[in-house]
Amino acid sequence: MFYTYVLESTSRKMFYIGFSEDLRKRVRSHNANENQATKNRGPWKLIFYEAYLNKYDALRREKYLKSTKGRTTLKTMLQEYFKGREINIVSEDES
Repeated sequence: MFYTYVLESTSRKMFYIGFSEDLRKRVRSHNANENQATKNRGPWKLIFYEAYLNKYDALRREKYLKSTKGRTTLKTMLQEYFKGREINIVSEDES
C-alpha cells in the first residue's frame, strides 16, 4: 500500500502533507525529528490519510493536496475538524 497523509503539529498551528509506503514508520520518523521539513515543529499527530494500491496515484494525490485547490478540498473534507483552526501547511522547501 501507498499512503498520502496529513499531520498536525500539536505544539504549533501547522499541518504537513506527505506520502509514504509505511505510514506508521513515517509518522514515527516525523516525531523523531528525522524529516527536515518537520524537524523541531512537532510533536505530530496523524489526522487524515488515504491508501492507494498504486504509488503514482498516491504521489499525484499528495501533489494535489499541496496545491491551492487541494488545500481548499482538504478544508472542505475536514471542515468540522478545521473549524476555528488556522491552517498553515508546511512544505518540503521550508526548513
